[in-house]
Order: sequence, then C-alpha cells, then structure tokens
Amino acid sequence: MIQARLVQDPEGNLVACSVHGHAGYDDEGHDIVCAAVSVLTANCINSLEAVVHIRPVIRQNESGVLSFTLPGGLDPRSMQDAQILMKSLRQGLSDVVREYPHFVKLAISNGGKIQ
Repeated sequence: MIQARLVQDPEGNLVACSVHGHAGYDDEGHDIVCAAVSVLTANCINSLEAVVHIRPVIRQNESGVLSFTLPGGLDPRSMQDAQILMKSLRQGLSDVVREYPHFVKLAISNGGKIQ
C-alpha cells in the first residue's frame, strides 16, 4: 500500500509531502495506481520549480521514499502560488484514494517533520 502524508503549518498551509510504499495493484511497470501517485507528486515538484520558481527540499531514497518540503521564508505571494499547487496535489491524491482505497492511504497532519 502507498502511504502519502501531507503536512500543514500552524496557518493551515500545506508545506510538505511524503510518499512511500508500493500500491500492489498490478505488476511493476503496469501498476496504474503507483503511476498515478508518482505523476501527481512529480508534477507538483516540477511545477513548484518551473512555474512558480520555488525550489522544494527533496529527499528520495532507493527504497521508494519520496518527500519534499517547501523552503522556509517564502513571501506571501510565493506561498499563495505554492498553495495552489499543493492543494492540487491534495485533491489529486484524494481522488486516487477514493477510487483505490485498498491501495493508497492519505493522511494530513498538523506540524511535524517529514522524514
């Protein structure tokens, strides 16, 4: 199962994301659930960088854990732009969870650190 977690700051802004695990919906290379989560996450990171010019802190390892955190000290306009993309990620992940609840879980936590 894929475990996705989004983290909110005290103001309610989505500031970090962590995704790990394997969906197990189908064989590797044919797993549409894994592909959907991967595309949503990669698109958010790429859009933060290319569209709104925010470079998130990215951590990835060989066991399939991907996490990213918005950099601290964003000005209000940059944070607003980042929130549009982060909320889009939340919506996309929520949609995948709704369609494939046995293969993906999404948690939204207040505070805390992404490992």
